[in-house]
Amino acid sequence: MGLKNFKKPILFFSDSLIIIAAYFTAAFLRFEFSIPANYIEANHSFIAIAIVVYLVFFFLFGLYSILWSLAGLVDYLNIVIANLFATLFVLLINLFLPDRFSYSIIVIASLLIFLALLASRMFFRVYRRVFYEKYGRLLNKNAKNVLIVGAGEAAALLIKEIQTNPKMNYQIIGLIDDDQTKLNSHIRGYRVLGSIDEAKKIATMYPVDEILLAIPSASEARRKEIINVLKEIKVKLKTLPSIGEIIEDTKKMQIREIEISDLLGRKEIFLENDIVEPSLKNKVVLVTGAGGSIGSEICRQIACFNPKKLIALDIYENNIYDLEQELKEKYPDLNLKIIISSVRDQKKIDIIFKKEKPAIVFHAAAHKHVPLKEENPEEAIKNNVFGTKNVIEAADKYQTEKFVLVSTDKAVNPTNVMGASKRIAEMIMQMYNQKSETKFTAVRFGNVLGSNGSVIPIFQKQIEKGGPVKVTHPDIKRYFMTIPEATSLLLQAGLMGDNGEILFLEMGELVTIDQLARDLIKLSGFEPDVDIKIEYTGLRKGEKLFEELVCYEEKKEKTDHEMINVVKNGTIDNKKINKHLNELSENLDEIEKIKKIIEKIVPTYGEEKKCEK
Repeated sequence: MGLKNFKKPILFFSDSLIIIAAYFTAAFLRFEFSIPANYIEANHSFIAIAIVVYLVFFFLFGLYSILWSLAGLVDYLNIVIANLFATLFVLLINLFLPDRFSYSIIVIASLLIFLALLASRMFFRVYRRVFYEKYGRLLNKNAKNVLIVGAGEAAALLIKEIQTNPKMNYQIIGLIDDDQTKLNSHIRGYRVLGSIDEAKKIATMYPVDEILLAIPSASEARRKEIINVLKEIKVKLKTLPSIGEIIEDTKKMQIREIEISDLLGRKEIFLENDIVEPSLKNKVVLVTGAGGSIGSEICRQIACFNPKKLIALDIYENNIYDLEQELKEKYPDLNLKIIISSVRDQKKIDIIFKKEKPAIVFHAAAHKHVPLKEENPEEAIKNNVFGTKNVIEAADKYQTEKFVLVSTDKAVNPTNVMGASKRIAEMIMQMYNQKSETKFTAVRFGNVLGSNGSVIPIFQKQIEKGGPVKVTHPDIKRYFMTIPEATSLLLQAGLMGDNGEILFLEMGELVTIDQLARDLIKLSGFEPDVDIKIEYTGLRKGEKLFEELVCYEEKKEKTDHEMINVVKNGTIDNKKINKHLNELSENLDEIEKIKKIIEKIVPTYGEEKKCEK
């Protein structure tokens, strides 16, 4: 048995000694340092009663079940109340004794018992804070020396968590903050060493292994500025989530790795419930490609708005199964139906629409990997073109209220089959919008951080292996957004549009992939081209140096939402489109013919037209 098993008996014994010592000391003070020889002997039975009374009240008020090393104000208040009640009870007993004990001794002893009890309990907390948490960690050679950025309430909470959670295995060096009034002040025993601009100098003065950002209330732009300063220090960066992430419950209040999204510095997009909720509440909503990165996030966000039924459709059962378990746990009352099917299966899609009669459709099912679709163009056409056509036709046939097509910036001036297939999907949507009662909308956006097959996780795996990090071209640029941002845009923009519009997000500046790779290396605590090499492999087949969101043939207009724009195209020639679609369906086994037919449908395919960046 360990020492913890004897904790209560030890406390009982020590408290008994405290009570005895308190009564002797009180008597010593009462009789001016000279206790009569027969006084204590004549009253030893009263002292025994007092011991029992105090111990009983201490037990009743839970003083033997409190973890004193982590005790708070309420726990110490229990000492005051227990001691007060015990003293009053002892005084009451004394009233009925034939030879009453000195009231002054009882009162003085009570005060001494309280002080000694408080000191004994606080010893556990002081021991943990001073010896175990602070100096004890110094003896742990595996503990990481950490510098905390920020000296506010979040930093105080973080320090407390580090102090009380041995699994975190951190030794705090100090804090840095731009508030000059906090310089050299202390938070929970740790000093504010300087400003954020002095971080690099401080990191050379102290053995810093990691830097933790504790600034959840900082704006995205300010976080970007701070991270840009800190990434030049060759140590790993971690952060508490932003206030927005905590509110959205996407990260919760826990330390996480710094992500490339922290460097975007763009204002976060939040759902405007007054637009989204009325459109989704008590509606049957179908999401195709629901097991994918975007499709699954669409389902998560829709589930918040109490749809009549959420139908999640995907051909791959593993991802959709994981989503089903997640949604059932988080939304036990959600009417959720999982369907395993391909959008290529026209008959099955028709049966689903006939039976379920979805009011809203989010069509996210698509093949999206550019190089793979260059090698297998027929698969892009089968899935992205004819699969989309199947779902659009069913939506029109069964009078779906709203159809939202998930599109991409690669559909603009496409130089690859994947982009061209998505542009054809947009054109099919616009063609049906001219004759259907269903309201069709497409939403374009750029690369999604963290999605399946995106460049970020690929770079991270390469960094973990020690490099090299492979970049196709030093000048290649892309737009980026987070999965929640992209999904918020889809829900808001898709439900706003009602006349065949193509909408896109105001995505800020293009991001150079080479710089993104270098930032990721720095955020991992390494030096690019020194610790981890960067290797340029050349543009892949069908890949462009930069992506556009609007082409020369399209008209861009603002919407009521500051972050959402609308693209207007010319009239779609239905006969021409249908003719070429029939040609495609008849030549799906002829790769060269497929590409020539694509050129007829999408005039900008394979050409370098000047488009808006």
